[in-house]
Amino acid sequence: MKILFIRFSSIGDIVLTTPVVRCTRQKYPDAEIHYCTKIQYSSLLTHNPNINKVHYLYDDLDALIDLLKAEKYDYIIDLHHNIRTLKVKRSLKTQHYSFPKLNLQKWLLTNFKVDMMPDKSIVERYFEAVKPLNVQNDTRGLDFFIPEGSKLRSSDVPMSHWNGFVGCVIGGSYETKKLPIEQWKKLIAQIPYPVMLLGGPEDQGMGWHIADDDRVKIYNSCGKFSLVESGELVSLAKVIVSNDTGLMHVATAFQKPVISFWGNTSPEMGMFPYYGSNNLKERIAPQSVIMENAVRCHPCSKIGYKRCPKGHFDCMKGLDMDKAAAEVVRLWNKSK
Repeated sequence: MKILFIRFSSIGDIVLTTPVVRCTRQKYPDAEIHYCTKIQYSSLLTHNPNINKVHYLYDDLDALIDLLKAEKYDYIIDLHHNIRTLKVKRSLKTQHYSFPKLNLQKWLLTNFKVDMMPDKSIVERYFEAVKPLNVQNDTRGLDFFIPEGSKLRSSDVPMSHWNGFVGCVIGGSYETKKLPIEQWKKLIAQIPYPVMLLGGPEDQGMGWHIADDDRVKIYNSCGKFSLVESGELVSLAKVIVSNDTGLMHVATAFQKPVISFWGNTSPEMGMFPYYGSNNLKERIAPQSVIMENAVRCHPCSKIGYKRCPKGHFDCMKGLDMDKAAAEVVRLWNKSK
């Protein structure tokens, strides 16, 4: 049996597909499992032992389709479900399955605040795509693999942080998914532990603005490490505080306590921190604290904007940093 999984982007979404791949491997240990994604996300998949081969989308979708045709798959599992994956499936002309994307329900939630979303993680919706193959969720949660050769050295982390730190993921794919600098400053000032700022090169400037308050307590790692190395830093943290972004899901792969901030997006869309079986109402994860500000316009988008459409950004500016700091202390003490 030869199976192709497709998820072109992005970091968090790809990490959220890993339980489906793992459980398919468990069900069909002799199957040849391939995965197709964008080239910039290669490090998320190349070290996954459940995948035999990874195919990459550069810029030319037609060239990729020609390569995939030669593989002669038995099944395609579409975990992206967009126009490009539709073209791939039509071109390969083989049996394919996809997951319920629920675009209508998301539209109702963001435009009319009518919540018709199911109370479950998108991971469990992904599993609906492999239901015809009799693959079931093992509830072990997400995977993130760190290759042996990329292990961090002790010198990569300041000595002040060796006994533990709070990881603060300050980045986000859109500005309206990012906690403002002043809110981060207020929060970190109340955290009585070493803090490491996590993010990509695009977050480095913001990181220095935050770290200027205390260069000993606050270490700005943004832009200094690769994605895999940043994942390892997440694994070393005692508590993760994060916007709705990729490293938040990497943190749950390591079963880390997560305090998550929600601006224009909403956890009701299914992208909340997922540990293997939790939802938002019936099976709440004890290691997850979700922080939302119930303003009338929240949520306003399933993706995000460059700036708040209303101009006030109260969904993020109104979050209670005193409460967030208290939750950091509580989760830190539980992690001892």
